[in-house]
Amino acid sequence: MTMEEIQKVTAHLRKTFGNDKIRVQPPKKPDHPIEVYVLDEFIGVLHRDEDEGEVSFDLNISIIAEDLE
Repeated sequence: MTMEEIQKVTAHLRKTFGNDKIRVQPPKKPDHPIEVYVLDEFIGVLHRDEDEGEVSFDLNISIIAEDLE
C-alpha cells in the first residue's frame, strides 16, 4: 500500500466512523500487515486487494469474547 492510499483510507475511515482518532499504521517492513488503531488501541488489520485492475481495501476487526463482558 502506498502512503497516498494509507492517507486516503485513513480519511475515509475517520469520516465514515466520525472518529478522528483512527490511524492507519504503515507496515514496518514490506508485505507486513497494515495495522489500524483508535488512539493506541489496536483494532484490526487492513489489506489491499487488486483484481482485474480494481483496487479494494479490506478491514478485518477481531473481537475477543471476553472483551464483550
